Amino acid sequence: MAHQSPLISIPRKTTTDADWAGPIRSTIAHSFGESPDSYAEEIATLQRCRQDAVRGAGSDTTARDLLYKYFGQLELLELRFAEVKVSFAWHDAFTNKLTTQTSLAFEKASIIHLLASVLSSLAASQSRADPEGLKRAYFNCRATAGMLTYINENFLHAPSTDLSRDVVHLLINLSLAQATEVFMEKLVDEKKAAGLIARTANQLATMYTALSDEIKEFMGKGVFDRTWMRLIEAKAKLFSSIAQYQKGKADSASGKHGTALVRFKKADEDAKDAVRIAQGFACQLDSGNEPTLPNDAGTSIVEIAKAHAAVVDEEKKQAIRDNDLIYHDVLPSEAALPPIDKLPAATPVVIQEVYQNPDVSKLIGPDIFARLIPLAVHESASVYSEEKAKLVRAEVERVELSEGEVRAALEHLGLPAAVNAWRRMADGDDADADVEVSSDVVRMAGDIQRSGSTDARVRKIEGERQRVERELQELSGQLDNESRECERARAKYAPNFTQSPSGQQTASFRQTITANLSAISNAASSDAQLAKLWAEIQPDMAVLQAGPEALRAQAKDVALGKTETVKPAPGESLLDLADEEQARPRLDAAEAEALRSAAKEAGDKLDRLSKIRKERDEVLKDLKLKIQSDDVSNLLLLNRRSSNVEPQLFAAELEKFRPYQSRLGSALSACKTLTTELESIVQRVERGRGVRERNRGAKEKAARVKNWERRLQRAGASHAEVVDGLARAEAFYTSIDAVLADLRREIRSFLGARDSERNKMVSDIEMRNRIGGSVRSTSSSASPPLPPPAPGLSSQLAGLSLGSSYSSPPKPQSPTNPYDFGSLSSLPSAFSTAPTSAPRPSSPPKSYGAPSAPSPPAKPSYPSFPSAPSGSPYPAPPPPQPQRQYSSSAQAPYPPARSQYPSPPSQNASSPYAPPASFGQSAYPPPPPPSRPSYPPPSGYSSPSPPPAQQPSYGGYAGYSSPPAQSPASPYPAPPQRPSYGGYAPPSQQPQYGQPPQQPQYGQQQYGQPPQPQYGQQPPAQQYGQPPHQYGQPQNYGGYR
Repeated sequence: MAHQSPLISIPRKTTTDADWAGPIRSTIAHSFGESPDSYAEEIATLQRCRQDAVRGAGSDTTARDLLYKYFGQLELLELRFAEVKVSFAWHDAFTNKLTTQTSLAFEKASIIHLLASVLSSLAASQSRADPEGLKRAYFNCRATAGMLTYINENFLHAPSTDLSRDVVHLLINLSLAQATEVFMEKLVDEKKAAGLIARTANQLATMYTALSDEIKEFMGKGVFDRTWMRLIEAKAKLFSSIAQYQKGKADSASGKHGTALVRFKKADEDAKDAVRIAQGFACQLDSGNEPTLPNDAGTSIVEIAKAHAAVVDEEKKQAIRDNDLIYHDVLPSEAALPPIDKLPAATPVVIQEVYQNPDVSKLIGPDIFARLIPLAVHESASVYSEEKAKLVRAEVERVELSEGEVRAALEHLGLPAAVNAWRRMADGDDADADVEVSSDVVRMAGDIQRSGSTDARVRKIEGERQRVERELQELSGQLDNESRECERARAKYAPNFTQSPSGQQTASFRQTITANLSAISNAASSDAQLAKLWAEIQPDMAVLQAGPEALRAQAKDVALGKTETVKPAPGESLLDLADEEQARPRLDAAEAEALRSAAKEAGDKLDRLSKIRKERDEVLKDLKLKIQSDDVSNLLLLNRRSSNVEPQLFAAELEKFRPYQSRLGSALSACKTLTTELESIVQRVERGRGVRERNRGAKEKAARVKNWERRLQRAGASHAEVVDGLARAEAFYTSIDAVLADLRREIRSFLGARDSERNKMVSDIEMRNRIGGSVRSTSSSASPPLPPPAPGLSSQLAGLSLGSSYSSPPKPQSPTNPYDFGSLSSLPSAFSTAPTSAPRPSSPPKSYGAPSAPSPPAKPSYPSFPSAPSGSPYPAPPPPQPQRQYSSSAQAPYPPARSQYPSPPSQNASSPYAPPASFGQSAYPPPPPPSRPSYPPPSGYSSPSPPPAQQPSYGGYAGYSSPPAQSPASPYPAPPQRPSYGGYAPPSQQPQYGQPPQQPQYGQQQYGQPPQPQYGQQPPAQQYGQPPHQYGQPQNYGGYR
């Protein structure tokens, strides 16, 4: 046909953009408990997928593919987000009315309707003159009917006219009628039988007639266009005429000329009606406003109808002439004509069939939200994983059991070593045969040879232990030497030597040294055990350390019994086996040939057994990988709505592994068969007389080599223990070296500080003794008063005192002490004519914004030096030096006189400078008053007390803790606080800018006085009624420690 029959395409729905992001993010956060931000890319992909599908594309083919993809993703999305609420707005395809719903089902139905429209457009636009185009048109019409059928079956409540059941049902029948029309065109083109074409045409005429009746019900409702009805009516008449015409040709061919003539007349009438209706359709059609029809729809249907009418008219005239002149057949009435059968030529292509197509599945691609699995699917997947694990465990157990049986059988039969022995026996050269050594022993020998010398490491840890023990003892001896030096100085310079004993300060050092010595002692026992174990296995280790080649050479000697003595069993012959072997006769030719044949047969079966075992292991490995990579989460997700589907689904999925199980079963059966055949070969060979005689000594050789190998394996295991112990020992000595280095550094720092403190104290004492001796000798001699001292000397002496604008408090009164040389300063001197000056009245210190803390009670003092006479011939002491910082090895500086913390309360309420009552009975005078009173701290200034100094910990050892503070009631002075090595004095001890650091004056500062208390410690007060201290006894100086 020059023209192809026009097909009607379904109008398309239109939509606006929808926001997937907000609802999906909310659902992920609330229903799945995950972060929506981690799925931002998936949400954007879904949004872009919808936009591409509904906005239209350049061609219907591209639009179809995009719609396929989007609907497939909607199906997967509904399995996870069935409750998601997104606003979807769609315009009706026929009325253009806007409908908005938040149901995901509405979105799916609209997409399916749009997809049906695209498919119908593809069918109408195909060129059916080409066989491929005709096939595509036929499939697209059927697929359109399938899509619309899916809407009617799954969406019951239509929110819009185009989705209503009646409209969708009419569109389904229209699509099937057009598919049948395409099929009939194919029959006509292929010139099929007239009867077949008549049945198809009659089916078409019936369908179009029914469609014409259905569409008339919608006329006046604004749903379908009137041109649709005209075209359908024209086709109904056309295909009715074709049916009668083709059936008439069939009747004429069968000799029913009268019936054929009646059918030709009926066909001619229908053809004329078809031409008339088609011409009316063509006049009514406005192709510019009919997007659902081809542009040449009117012309095409008119031409087709006219061409058919002409053919029928010609055929009718010829039939009349033939019947009148030739056949003279009686013409039956039209009502009496037998009805024409119908042939349903098209059925809908269901949507499942469309999406099972691999090309469509490829278009859809992977699930966008594949990472987001519901909990129920996880649970079902876990059940399936357990089923897979059971299958793997069963197969692994079968393989391991078979492998154990094969190994045991080969070891029992002595294979494959026996095959090599048979070959040598058959050739007669088995006397100097190599002895088979276990591969495990050979590999162990190679590893030990590469590992290096173990004996040197054993000797090294012995030297390390001795070195560490020696260094610890040296450190202990240094602490003892320091303690002896301190006590020797105390005995020599008592009571002025006031350096505290170092026992409490070195307690932590000594504890650490003792703990390390104890650890060394324990390590010595462990080292001794290692050395003993090494000594036991050293002979065997010499064999293993020589390497695999030496090991094989040694095996020959062991097999011949040259390197060890084997006790003969009861009844065993004591003859020389070597001599017996030399006297052994050779095998005869027949037995040698049979032995060669048996060796060849056994070797072939061993090779086959090895290949089967290797293949079995490969199959098992593939099975494990296949099971590990198998994931049915998507299947479970797709079947989530079905109930009790898991058992059937799991059984079907596990069938995928049946081929692997079958291959494993075949391999196991083959291994068992080969093992049985090898056993029969070995039994047949051992029944031979020559082999039986030669095997008598071979068994003894094998037993000796076997025992030797076991001994070497035990030595190798013990060597592994020794190596492991050596590694632990080396790590122990490495860690203890680090501890020892830190301990050595701290002890040296401590001893250096103690030596500096002691040397300075001894130097001060000796200077005081020298000055005191010269003063006593001067005071005891009778001499006239001296003239006034020179001004220069007086000014120098005055410079020794750090004067203050505040007057000093009055000196406390005390009973006369014969050892108090300080009283000499108030007596007339032979070198001075100045009268004795009365003490200055005391003036309380001024307060700077805060109440001043009272000064500590006066300390009982050792004899103080007298004031220097005016005309003293001795040079004045050097001026006070500014306070300087000390390094970690120098003596800690004395705390400044002005403390940042308040002084302890006074003992006497009447005077803050009065001494305690117990000092009135002391046999020693109190010290002279300080040259400068204590000032209260600045107002509002508060400094937190520093925490107690902590000693560092070394490698798991506890830190060296400071000795406990002395109790207030103890009569002994507290030991000085350990100096802080490597640091500087705290800010509270730094001298204030503009104020020179206060230095003790001669005659006021007591040499040998212990250091001042640390900040944050409250010194205990002097108890009243305390008995006086004696010389040589440690004293508590006024509550200061």
